[in-house]
Amino acid sequence: MLDIESLIGQMTLEEKAALCSGADQWHTKAVERLGIPALRLSDGPHGLRFIEDGKARPAVCFPTGSALASSFDPDLLWQVGAALGRAARNAGVHTLLGPAVNMKRSPLCGRNFEYLSEDPYLAGVLGAAMVEGIQAQGVGACPKHFAANNQEYRRMSVSAQADEQTLREIYLAAFERIVRQAAPRTLMCAYNRINGTYCSENAWLLDQVLRREWGFDGIVMTDWAAMAERPRALKAGLELEMPTSFGENDRRIVAAVRKGVLEESVLNEAVRRLLRWIDWCLEAASRPLAPEKESAGALARRAAGECAALLKNNGTLPLKQGQKIAFIGGFAQTPRFQGGGSSNVQVRGAVGALQAAQEQKIGNIVYAEGFNTVDDQTDPEQLVRAVEAARGADAAVIFAGLPNAFEAEGSDRESLALPQSQNALIEAVCAVQPHTVVVMHAGSPVVMPWRDKVAAILYMYLGGQSVGEAEIDLLFGVVNPSGRLAETFPVRLEDTPCWLDFPGAEDEVQYSEGVYIGYRWYQKRAIPVQYPFGYGLSYTRFAYSNLRLSTDHIQDTDALTAWVDVTNTGDREGREVVQLYVAPQGKRRQPRPLRELKGVAKIALRPGETRTVAFPLDKRSFAFYSRRLPGWYVESGPYVVQVGPSSQDLPLQAVVQVQSTDTLPVVYTDHMTVQDLRESGLDVAEALEAIGVRKVDLSAVGLAGADPREVHLDAVRNGMPIHATVSIAKRNMPAIYDTLRRIEGLGGKENIPRWETEDEEEKQSAQGG
Repeated sequence: MLDIESLIGQMTLEEKAALCSGADQWHTKAVERLGIPALRLSDGPHGLRFIEDGKARPAVCFPTGSALASSFDPDLLWQVGAALGRAARNAGVHTLLGPAVNMKRSPLCGRNFEYLSEDPYLAGVLGAAMVEGIQAQGVGACPKHFAANNQEYRRMSVSAQADEQTLREIYLAAFERIVRQAAPRTLMCAYNRINGTYCSENAWLLDQVLRREWGFDGIVMTDWAAMAERPRALKAGLELEMPTSFGENDRRIVAAVRKGVLEESVLNEAVRRLLRWIDWCLEAASRPLAPEKESAGALARRAAGECAALLKNNGTLPLKQGQKIAFIGGFAQTPRFQGGGSSNVQVRGAVGALQAAQEQKIGNIVYAEGFNTVDDQTDPEQLVRAVEAARGADAAVIFAGLPNAFEAEGSDRESLALPQSQNALIEAVCAVQPHTVVVMHAGSPVVMPWRDKVAAILYMYLGGQSVGEAEIDLLFGVVNPSGRLAETFPVRLEDTPCWLDFPGAEDEVQYSEGVYIGYRWYQKRAIPVQYPFGYGLSYTRFAYSNLRLSTDHIQDTDALTAWVDVTNTGDREGREVVQLYVAPQGKRRQPRPLRELKGVAKIALRPGETRTVAFPLDKRSFAFYSRRLPGWYVESGPYVVQVGPSSQDLPLQAVVQVQSTDTLPVVYTDHMTVQDLRESGLDVAEALEAIGVRKVDLSAVGLAGADPREVHLDAVRNGMPIHATVSIAKRNMPAIYDTLRRIEGLGGKENIPRWETEDEEEKQSAQGG
C-alpha cells in the first residue's frame, strides 16, 4: 500500500506535474526516488492490443462491440470482459482501454463497429458488465469516449451542440450507469467539444456531473493527443494526459502554479487520485487469478454464435448435412472479423467458414469466389461461375459484407450501401437458386435491397477470429441463433435521425433531433425500417403470457416489479431475449418517445419449458431529465409496461399509474403565455384576474351551444405572452407581476420579474445615490 499523503508531501512541484502525463505511448511516468512505479496501458475493447517494440503481440480477437451488444446478454459481456482482463493481467497491463460505449447517433459513424448500441440503457447494462468482468481480474477498465464522440469527421475539434436533456438522457446515461454500477478505475474523455468546450477541460462534464453527481472516484485520462490547454484541464478535473507531451505540458503546469493561475491544491488532488489508481492497480495485480473455466478461443467461438442475428428465414435454415451447398464470396475464405484502427487485434489466425466446414467434414461444399472483397470491382467471369455453382446446388450461401476500407476509425462511411458488385451477385444468384442464404459481415447496418428475394439472412456483424466456425455452427443448426439487433436498420439514409445534421459544418454539429435517436426517432415519426431495434429470429418459437405488476399505483419513489411468463413452443432448445419497454400514455407537457427500453433478460428454454422473468423498475424507468427541476422528473399519469421480443413486437402490456413526488418550479419569463400560467399550479382564477383575462369555461369547447367566437378568442388569449395582456387588462405590468408574486407566496425569491417603470428606476437610482 502506498502512503499517499506522505508521498504528496515529499514530491516536488515538478514531480507532481510530471505524474500527470504519460512517459510514452503506453506507460505513465514513474517517480523512482519515491518508489512510485509506472503503469502499463493497452488498447483492447475486443482483444488485447499489446504493442512491444512497435509490434503487436498475437492475441485472441473477440466479436467487436456492435456484435457483442447483439447478444443482449450481460453475462456474456462479463465473461468476455474477464477474458480480456485475464489476457491483460498476464501481459503485465494494469489498465485496459475499453469498453467503447458511445451512442450510435448515425449509422455512418466509422467507428460504430466498436460501439454497443443506439440505446443508452442497453449500452449501460452491457458496458457495466464488461467493466466488472475486466476489473474482477485485477485490471482497471477505461470506458470511453466521454462524451458525445459520435462521428469521425473532425472528431478532434468538432463541437457537439446539444441541450442538457439530450446529453443527460442519451449521451451520458450509459456512462452514468457504468460509473454507478461498476465503479471503473479510469475513464477516457473524448476528443471533441460539447457546446464549445473541449471534453478534456469541461468542468461541468468532468467535475459537476461525473464526480459530484455520479460519485466517480477514479481518474480521467485523455484520448491520445486530446489535450487542449493543460492547466485548464487540470482545473476541470482531468488527471492524466496521454500519451506524452515530452515535458511541454508538465512545464505549463509548473508555470501556472508559480504564477498563481493554478492552485497547488488542485494539482495535489489530481496527484492524490493518480496515486490511488496506482495503488489499486498494484494491489489488484497481487491477487491470485481464479482458474480459467473456458479457454479464450472457445469463448470467442461461443460469443460469435450468440451474437449473430437471424433476420430472415423461410425454412431454408438450418441446412442439412446431405445437401450440396454452394459457398459463394471471398469472405467465406478470408472472413472480415474486426474493424480498423486502435482496436485492431493481431491474431494468430482467423478461421473462415469454408475452412471450418472442411475441418468439421460438413456436407458437400462447392466454392466460388464471386466478387472482390477488397473493393467494388465486378469480374464478369467470377459472377458467371458463382451463378452456375448456385444453380447446381441444393442451396447457396453468399458470404457478403463491407470491405475493410468501408468502415474504420478515422473516417465515416459515405453511404449505407453494400458494394454494388455484391448486390448484383446476390440478385443474380437469387434468380437461379430459391434457397439463397446471405451471411453478412459488417460492423453496422447496410441497406439490403434484395432482402425480400433471399431465403434467409444471417447477420454476423464482425464476429471475431472464430466467426467462420460460428457460422458453420449456426448454418447447420448446431447453435440456435439468439442475437437481437442493438440498433435499427433503416430503409434509406435519408430516413435517419440526423440526416440533415451529420457530420455538421464549420466545426459544429447540431444535435437537432434531441433525444430522438435510433428507434425513438423511427417510432415517433412512424418511419418504416428494414429491421427494428431488438429484432431477431430463432429456429424455435416462443410465446409470452401472464404479464403482471406488483401494483398498479405507485409514487415515483416506490419500486415496481413486472413479471412475465415465456414458453418455448418449438421443438428445439433456444435462447430468447425478453425486452421490457415503458410507454407514457395520454397528453404530456413534455413530449416523450413512444417507448423506451427499461429491462432486458436473456433466458434459455428447452422445448415446452416455461420460465418466469422478473423486471425491477424504479423512478428512472419512468423519468425524463427536466432542466426546470433540475433533475430526473416523473410526470404524473398512466404508463404502459410493454413486454415482447422486439421494440415493434410487444404482445403484452399492463398499465401503472405513477404519482410524482416532485413539483416542477414555474419558470417565469417575458414570453410566458396565459396557457403556461393556467398550467403553472398557481391559483388560476386569481392569476388570470391579475392579468385581466376572464377565465372561459373550456369544458364547453366542442359542445352544443358553445359560442365559437368565445372559443376562438380564448385560444388567442391562451397564446398571448403575459406582457401582451396589458392590451386587454385594466392594470399595468407592475400590478400584474406583484399579484402573481403574492399568489406564488415566495416573498420575491422566485423568478417572477419585477416590472419597473422608467420613473421608478430613476427614483430608485436617485435614492441609491
